[in-house]
Amino acid sequence: MKDCADSGSGGWLALVATPIGNLEDITLRALRTLREADLIAAEDTRRAAKLCSHFEIPSRRTSYHAHNEHHKTARILDQVENGQKVVVLSDAGTPGVSDPGFLIVRAAIERGIEPVIIPGVSALTFAVIASGLPVDRFSFAGFPPVKSGRRRRFLEELRDVPTTHFLFESPHRVGRLLAEIAEVIGEETPVALIREATKLYEECLRGVAGEMAAKFADRVWKGEFVVAVCTK
Repeated sequence: MKDCADSGSGGWLALVATPIGNLEDITLRALRTLREADLIAAEDTRRAAKLCSHFEIPSRRTSYHAHNEHHKTARILDQVENGQKVVVLSDAGTPGVSDPGFLIVRAAIERGIEPVIIPGVSALTFAVIASGLPVDRFSFAGFPPVKSGRRRRFLEELRDVPTTHFLFESPHRVGRLLAEIAEVIGEETPVALIREATKLYEECLRGVAGEMAAKFADRVWKGEFVVAVCTK
């Protein structure tokens, strides 16, 4: 079992999954790794500060997000090579899953630094279980494009691959997405909306695209969503 302590230089890089809502979902290994870190590179330092405060973790923090990861990655890895223990955190859930993480993992591997992955909760894996749809095989498609033409082509590509697809979507576009699924993929397409997973207002809504688009046409959505679409 690879762990942070296995690093020969004394320094290490760890990508740590953190709760997406309920703080009790954090793992013991994640807490230990955060406590041992010299630096936490966080997508949102304010959210990281709340997490660390809750668990009484004093580690130093720096921002590491989509707008600065290209120029901060090398600097962070320099610190690892100089013996620093660095944790990468996304806002919540697992780094690299529609959040910063890929670039630093790739760059670390190129330098001969083997990242330590501390697994845990993810909105995606929560939705895979909660959807109630076939998941012997499934795909993760990230966020749909915003512009209409690209968005339609995106849905047409999903339609042509017979499996269950999982998407992230903004609450402001969920109603639009349901209507588009009904139009492009078909009104009888099985769909599940997983909203605010592990949080106070957690909700799982299941049905077919046409009926759900009509039922929720006027609803003002809030929260974070994973949308499951079955094209089998």
